[in-house]
Amino acid sequence: MNAAFQPLEARFEPMTPDWLPAVLRVEQSAYPQPWSERNFLDSLQAGYQAQLLTAGSAEKPELLGYFVAMKGVDEVHLLNITVAPAWQRQGWALVMLDALGVWSRGQGALWLWLEVRVSNARARSVYESHGFRHVGTRRNYYPASAALPRGEDAIVMSLALSVF
Repeated sequence: MNAAFQPLEARFEPMTPDWLPAVLRVEQSAYPQPWSERNFLDSLQAGYQAQLLTAGSAEKPELLGYFVAMKGVDEVHLLNITVAPAWQRQGWALVMLDALGVWSRGQGALWLWLEVRVSNARARSVYESHGFRHVGTRRNYYPASAALPRGEDAIVMSLALSVF
């Protein structure tokens, strides 16, 4: 084993309001139009599945990423999945998608759904490598901003889940 290689033990834990300052720092560093604190608080209050992926000691964990998903009838809708920029391109998004799939199957879901920006080719590639398929487009789904005065379309993707 390479002496420079340090194995990383990651774990999932529920997102709580105490984590919101760290979550918001990651969210703001990862997106041009980040979720607000209110978006996260509303999701937590609604009881959505909100999980953190952390590493390091229990006393001083480091936030690698998180996801928020909403359970529906026979389906789960992924609302937000984010890997902290320092931890991107290391497979953590796939780890979180796997965990979400396991949880979703346990809830009896048959489908996972999500929207992704048309311009986010890297995320689309991750989803496609995980088995998601493009099933539609939502016109002007993402709001207008200084960078995108007319908004941006979203690609709707779905993944059929095998329930054992």
